[in-house]
Amino acid sequence: MSLDRIRPSSARADSPLTAALRAGRWIRSAAADDEHGRRWLANPDPRGASAVTPEPWSLYSGAAGIVLFFLELAAASGHEAYLEDARAGARRLAATWREQDDLTLYHGLTGTMVALMEAGWALDEDRFEAEAMAIADLIVHRGRTDGPSGRGVGSRGEGVQWSRDPAQRGEGGIILGLLRSAAHFGVPAYAEAAAEAGMRIARLPVPGHRFGDCAGLPVDAVTPGFLAGTAGTAFLLARLYGATGDERFLFAARSGADFVREVSVVTGGCAAVPHHVPQARDLHYLGFCSGSAGVARMFYELYRVAGDPGDLDWVERLARGIVASGVPHRRTEGYWNVACQCCGAAGLIELFTGLWAATGRESHLKFARTLAADLIARATDHDGNGYRWYQAYRRLRPGEVTADTSYMVGAAGIGAALLHVDAAGQAARARRIILLPDNPFPAIP
Repeated sequence: MSLDRIRPSSARADSPLTAALRAGRWIRSAAADDEHGRRWLANPDPRGASAVTPEPWSLYSGAAGIVLFFLELAAASGHEAYLEDARAGARRLAATWREQDDLTLYHGLTGTMVALMEAGWALDEDRFEAEAMAIADLIVHRGRTDGPSGRGVGSRGEGVQWSRDPAQRGEGGIILGLLRSAAHFGVPAYAEAAAEAGMRIARLPVPGHRFGDCAGLPVDAVTPGFLAGTAGTAFLLARLYGATGDERFLFAARSGADFVREVSVVTGGCAAVPHHVPQARDLHYLGFCSGSAGVARMFYELYRVAGDPGDLDWVERLARGIVASGVPHRRTEGYWNVACQCCGAAGLIELFTGLWAATGRESHLKFARTLAADLIARATDHDGNGYRWYQAYRRLRPGEVTADTSYMVGAAGIGAALLHVDAAGQAARARRIILLPDNPFPAIP
């Protein structure tokens, strides 16, 4: 019998790297190959349930995110077999991306493009680079000719537009991907399209975005959060200011940041952000999607591009609020039984590891390691097939416990966060760290 089956979970995986390797083992057990390459099942366990609707290609819950994880795992471990896993996944992405219609970063082609760019660079595969560039070309073309209704938005003089959602889950993520591709390929047209679309967003009113199309929230709810709210849009506008120097982007970003400050709860040196207003001012998520970890990215991006120490102070306030909440050992309404990058512990690890890289403060790295140790202790390996994390992905369904292989919902993203903790402080052994386009922090270490 494997030792992993009989010793307590708290004794397992004495390092983040070991835990990431074991997560990789479970993900490998989910491999499904066909004539195009490789994808991965969302949960390969017998009768294993997944938290989300299948998206075989996506960065959020499909192959694009898993490819990125295997690229990092190869760099961390030195085992080339993981490069072959990444290559097989990227080969399928390159062969099948034209079957997708969604253009967004986390659920569509922009995320596929990011994965193919990274795979092309790491694996020295010109084909992957060429397919990534073809995706970027398609995104720009669709923005200029189709728009959200397919009626030729650009032809009516409204500029580049893909959807009616300016948040990171919509146009914001697409624009960030185009900026990344412009830098990667050296194609100014991608950055020009990004700036054109961003200028239209900069003219939109603040405070934020109504959730009329989101189940479970009132039609008049406004969120200050990251993936679907004001903070993510302000992050985008700050990034565009850094890329273009156009003060209109900075003005709009500051408007969004001011709204977030206005609705936040400040106690002493700590801050917390409501999930949505006006109905849930006392519900404070801590994670990346709708909580402090994501909002802190917006304030750090503003500090990075404009240099105002007040913005960095707000990053620290949000970080102190997370620590003061008592996590990871205490569960709160905004930090429940959830481990993933999107709304759980892995997203907090990314924040505190990034803050350490940005500030050099050992307290941030110490807390990231505390979070990592707790996350490792929560891993499951009942069958010797590797680490997975069973969690209640949806806060309002605590009895719906699932595990996933994917990046934003499951083991790949958790493994990536653990690899980033492992890399921290190893300046003598610098390696390739993949940070997504919406991560503003410096490279690690």
